[in-house]
Amino acid sequence: LECPNACRGSHMSQGKAFILFVLFSAILSVIGNGAVLTVAILKSSRLKPAELLSVNLAVTDLGMALTMYPLAIASAWSHAWLGGDSSCIYYSVAGFLFGVASITTLAVMAVVRLNLTSTSSVTSKKILHAIACIWLYALFWALLPLCGWGKYGPEPFGISCSILWATAHESRNQSSFIVVIFMLCIILPTFTLVHCYSLIAWKHHKAYKAMKNREQIPNAGKLDRQLTLVGAYFLFPCHCKFMFIMAVLVTAGFLICWTPYTVVSFWSMFYSSANIPPEMSLLPCLFAKSSTVYNPFIYYKFSKTFRKEVRDLKRYCLCCLKVTDSGNPSREEPTVHRMEKNIVDIRPVSIDNNKSNQETEGALELSPNRVELACSVSVVPIPTRAAAPSWSGGAVIPLPVLPGVRSPHRDLLYD
Repeated sequence: LECPNACRGSHMSQGKAFILFVLFSAILSVIGNGAVLTVAILKSSRLKPAELLSVNLAVTDLGMALTMYPLAIASAWSHAWLGGDSSCIYYSVAGFLFGVASITTLAVMAVVRLNLTSTSSVTSKKILHAIACIWLYALFWALLPLCGWGKYGPEPFGISCSILWATAHESRNQSSFIVVIFMLCIILPTFTLVHCYSLIAWKHHKAYKAMKNREQIPNAGKLDRQLTLVGAYFLFPCHCKFMFIMAVLVTAGFLICWTPYTVVSFWSMFYSSANIPPEMSLLPCLFAKSSTVYNPFIYYKFSKTFRKEVRDLKRYCLCCLKVTDSGNPSREEPTVHRMEKNIVDIRPVSIDNNKSNQETEGALELSPNRVELACSVSVVPIPTRAAAPSWSGGAVIPLPVLPGVRSPHRDLLYD
């Protein structure tokens, strides 16, 4: 009360920091998880059953960013919660729904990874049933406060809503609800994660140790020993060690982001929230909101296939923009296509069915400064601009970039 201007300035600076952080997180989350979903849709025929859980995790992260972050940014900009009780309930239900769905998806993913190291088979039908159960489970707990068990309300800093932790100690109804969701929606999935990944790590350790002991076999060749040691990493069906590292990082990131928020919330149950500084209640919320950002970047870092698909998607988008911007049909510029490091100029020619194959082969012309492809290709003549379809606007339609040959057993997100 003695320094209202200073206090007001402090709250305004916190509001600006909140806006910038949430806006930055929302942009990264939409771009990253949107890329994951786009790649999954375009390559749906190559998705393995376990990768459907990663797609579901991207749906939860993207859903949280689209349904919650805009309202939080608008409220922080206005320095007050917008929309009253109805928007607060909407925000709380969305946050609880996507949060429980995320941690449950991670727990199911850990169980699936553990089963992949054994003889049990995992099919797409089983994974789809598991995903349906995940959403029903999350929806059940998110709707319980609307039915009278528990309560939603604003958080201490006033620009976000969640379960009403601060007044839980005053009501047995609220305190019992929080204890139950803490056990079934936080402790149980976390225990499942730790237990499953510990067993997976132990199985890999035993396999590596057993294969390494083969070095003691007399007269074993050096090459055989090296291949044996390398093969220990690929012993199980989930063969790639990067897949295990990636799953552990995704899980650890989620727990790191949400643990401070959980600790502060439970602290406010037993002690007055007035004893918690606004910064201490705001920072855990920011940490929790950052949980929607990092998963696509982990995939991009550790998955060569996903990294290549994202680059191809980027080139395709840039190519579409160039085609849209080329509005002059009279320009005679060749369309340049890159196949790895070799560049070929495709020049338009007229199709004449009376010409021989030798004359038609002249349709593919290589510039003097271009590198000639070291392979035999069958050349297909390209129609002139006059023969371009009506929907193309007279622009040159670039040929699609030929994808590299991939093994049908390669993972899309985990290879």
